[in-house]
Amino acid sequence: MKNFTVTVLGSGTSQGIPVIACDCPICVSNDPKDKRLRSAIMISYDNQNYVIDSGPDFRQQMLREGVKSLRAILFTHEHKDHVAGMDDVRAFNYRESRAMEIFCTQRVETALKREFQYVFSNERYPGIPEVKLNNIDLEPFQLPDGPIVTPIEVMHYKLPVLGFRIGDFTYITDAKTVSEKELEKVKGTKILIVNALHRSEHISHFNLEEALAFIDQVNPEKAYLTHISHLFGCHDEIEKILPPNVFLAYDGMKFTAH
Repeated sequence: MKNFTVTVLGSGTSQGIPVIACDCPICVSNDPKDKRLRSAIMISYDNQNYVIDSGPDFRQQMLREGVKSLRAILFTHEHKDHVAGMDDVRAFNYRESRAMEIFCTQRVETALKREFQYVFSNERYPGIPEVKLNNIDLEPFQLPDGPIVTPIEVMHYKLPVLGFRIGDFTYITDAKTVSEKELEKVKGTKILIVNALHRSEHISHFNLEEALAFIDQVNPEKAYLTHISHLFGCHDEIEKILPPNVFLAYDGMKFTAH
């Protein structure tokens, strides 16, 4: 498999950092690494770009990274902090003269048709986004002009969420529990991105202790924590307490995977 670049588009929770109306030390920090947009990544493979999740900050993320072409979007699940920016694929529709390929489960498709009713209406309003829905389940699939992707089902409290493995890289967000069967799909990963909300117990997200235990089970060469809450602490403070092979993801971070 060819090498590809992973760009962290956003590494924050559903509220992002800074949080509206919050004046805690993290939200008022001047460190750029403490400014976190909603969680998403971009895979750049063989001159094609693929985004995992288009949340409310999708437009800002695309502008910041100077993205001129986007081949497809993969959705982990239907929560607004992961799908709300889908309307902005219009710019790519216009520039590339094609519908945006969307890869999601049937449940997420149902939610998209509810949240973006005007996109799927029989009455075609001028200028609406053009999308092509591709249903996926837990079987591997190939992206258009791109790599093979293996979906990994994790549980976000009671909601199934998909993580994705591409080659030796795995991306998991909004996980609280992972079955032994799905864990087997992740083992052998060399670079892992996984959510770690903060240090305290949470009903639907890994906290730091749970994320580190999961990382130990996977045993990657490197792991990055994402979906970070302002309750966790400042970037530099958190990094001091992490194991040698574990780091905090930050917005705009890039690395090469295989």
